[in-house]
Amino acid sequence: MDLLNNLALGFSVALTPANLGFALLGCLVGSLVGVLPGIGPVPTVAILLPLTFYLDPISGLIMLAGIFYGAQYGGSTTSILVNMPGETSSVVTCIDGHQMARQGRAGPALAIAALGSLFAGTVSTAIIAWAAPPLAKVGLSFGAPEYFSLLVLGLIAAVVLAHGSVIKAVAMIILGLVLGMVGTDGNTGGTRFTFGLTMLVDGIGFVPLAIGVFGLGEVIANLLSPERSRIVITQRFRDLWPSREEFRQSWPAVLRGTALGSILGVLPGGGATLSAFAAYALEKKVAKDPSRFGKGAIEGVAAPESANNAGAQTSFIPMLTLGIPGNAVMALMIGALTIHGIQPGPQVMTERPTLFWGLIASMWIGNLMLVIINLPLIGIWVQLLRVPYRLLYLGILMFCAIGVYTTNNNPAEVLMTAVFGVMGYIFIRLRCEPAPMLLGFVLGPLMEENLRRAMRISSGDPMIFLERPISLALLLASVALLIVVALPAIRSKREEAFQEG
Repeated sequence: MDLLNNLALGFSVALTPANLGFALLGCLVGSLVGVLPGIGPVPTVAILLPLTFYLDPISGLIMLAGIFYGAQYGGSTTSILVNMPGETSSVVTCIDGHQMARQGRAGPALAIAALGSLFAGTVSTAIIAWAAPPLAKVGLSFGAPEYFSLLVLGLIAAVVLAHGSVIKAVAMIILGLVLGMVGTDGNTGGTRFTFGLTMLVDGIGFVPLAIGVFGLGEVIANLLSPERSRIVITQRFRDLWPSREEFRQSWPAVLRGTALGSILGVLPGGGATLSAFAAYALEKKVAKDPSRFGKGAIEGVAAPESANNAGAQTSFIPMLTLGIPGNAVMALMIGALTIHGIQPGPQVMTERPTLFWGLIASMWIGNLMLVIINLPLIGIWVQLLRVPYRLLYLGILMFCAIGVYTTNNNPAEVLMTAVFGVMGYIFIRLRCEPAPMLLGFVLGPLMEENLRRAMRISSGDPMIFLERPISLALLLASVALLIVVALPAIRSKREEAFQEG
């Protein structure tokens, strides 16, 4: 009964004209950045983050959330029509989706992608509503030792599940932890790693770091790389509705993709991308005729598109209930909360129920909006694909500079953003994934604070982390993850999962 009352509260917040407008805006922008290759949800959310400073917290979060899961929808359009994923989680959709388009079945491929995403989004949002309250109650019982151990587990899981080199992921997390220590120590009042620069006394701002590394870094990389030619499938999409046989083939894949994505999305470092790759690999393994994949199998569209949307939705669970970001977008969401002076964690549900339940209710509304606006707008998205990137980057740079400056009216932060932009480009060239660095930057100060609290409670005895059952269990899970990723067989399987496409 409490769940129904909470959902009624959430819909009363989400259905206000202002919040409906921001949900629609987020879904439209998310679809757009999903369609346009080279932008993506992380740079977009980073660029628009300063705008939320002038909005009500719930309106800002609804808009940013719409951008995140809206990009999963938009990414399927370019994957199917152009064979160019607008978002990393849509890479595997290219394999069979574009083959279907070349065979004249673009309409059913787009429709199955949209309907599968709607189903997955609806189910995964229901999972959030059901699982979040008990998880938040568990979180409220955590003390400083438990939180420190949980944060350690989150960072290690992010390393294990991040694609690419494990050593590079560890190095990026350490760099993020170091960047989070820059500035004035809140306990001693001394400065750390400022190198005598006045602009660093207050620490490195979240907005300049996020916009620089993700926004400017992507712009520089796209400008310096040759622009790929885009062969767009331009046939008319009269027969969008799939046939009965296509429905029969796709619905089990949608169910499996939704289940797998819902589970993997909760894991730190999981989210939409890992869910999509894993779902495609699963479909090939359970198929009676795996040779159909890569030649236009509709299951190869249904499963990853359902999984990436489910993974995107359930990645909100650890962020909303424990204040632990599972991926870069969730770290940006925490940044949006802190801009408004809201401490992320289990207390959000009890102290700000309208924000918590309003965001959940908006996800149902947003998923429905995405289906309604995406299928009729396919023709417009196709035309936008013809716009060269060199004409888009000026507007992106302008929004980046204005957004950073207006946050604190500090020109030094614009300079800082430019420096981080160069760093972001270097990371791309070195194939270092920047998302773990952002997680380290966000979680580092929380880890330090809880470590100091635990040490004060135990009078400096580190055994407090092993004497508490929950803390011990979390640390043992961290050790188990490290052992697993070190095993050669597991390591090769991990690399194979991300090379399935």
